[in-house]
Amino acid sequence: MTVQVRKAGPGPAGEISAAASPRTGVELDVRRLGPHIGAQLPGLDVTALTDAQISAVRLALAEFKMLVLPGQFIDDAEHVRFAQRLGEVTFGHPVWDSGDVPDEIYELDSADGGFADVWHTDVTFMPTPPAVSVLRPVVLPQTGGDTNWADGEAAYASLAEPVRRLADELVAVHDGNREFGYYLRRRRSGQGNVWDGSQVTELQPVRHPVVRVHPETGRKALFVNPGFTSHIEGVSDAESRHLLDLFYAHLTKPEHIVRHRWTLGDLVLWDNRSTAHYANRDYTEHRVMHRVTLRGDHPVGPHGLVDPYA
Repeated sequence: MTVQVRKAGPGPAGEISAAASPRTGVELDVRRLGPHIGAQLPGLDVTALTDAQISAVRLALAEFKMLVLPGQFIDDAEHVRFAQRLGEVTFGHPVWDSGDVPDEIYELDSADGGFADVWHTDVTFMPTPPAVSVLRPVVLPQTGGDTNWADGEAAYASLAEPVRRLADELVAVHDGNREFGYYLRRRRSGQGNVWDGSQVTELQPVRHPVVRVHPETGRKALFVNPGFTSHIEGVSDAESRHLLDLFYAHLTKPEHIVRHRWTLGDLVLWDNRSTAHYANRDYTEHRVMHRVTLRGDHPVGPHGLVDPYA
């Protein structure tokens, strides 16, 4: 299955054509949001997509890493059903109890500390972080609360060659305890949610390659983030800090970032294997977002699988 982009005229707007087989084809209207990351797909109804359209959306996501589908005025059940057509849906979060919503929904409510104002990649503190995240706004402030995505593939490709070679050799430790450890112990009494078939009772730090190879495209991406990466193993504390600072600064350079200003009805998908994101905390009004994630696999680096608990 291949993806082809045809320019429709001057500017970034274009069309994408994805053919599922010689007998089946579908065209999506694609309006690119940046030269490397981000595209808007207008004119779709996620409650009524054909199988071929679902395949085309998946191809577009692998290509553009972040997609905006506007005009999707859906409820939680429809949100979950759409995600289920894209892949296997996880519990909303390994630890967090989002209350009176479906199990597959992770609710970020600003009234309950639901902010995401640190660069992070979702749930990298587990051995199998989600492959894809699907997010929609439920309540929005009049202004503020934009979300930014950083392109780990473009960041890796634009590192100097000696730095890429170094990054290829490194393994980083990801730890969810700083963010969720107290909550799991005190507010959930050590009884989290089910992730990968087992109930989460503790957050044991895990190892992932600093450079991740995408399982569908084969492209390499930086796979560290300030939210959950604690350190690089095999080097001194000072060396770890300096290396991570270098990677973070490079990952979040403006030319690697696309920013989205939310409107009710937006549905945004991103590839969690090749991006990091940050939600601006520049508002005082109420903001509620609902997220569904698709099950991922063990991250593979340039030298293969890394044992998460070695």
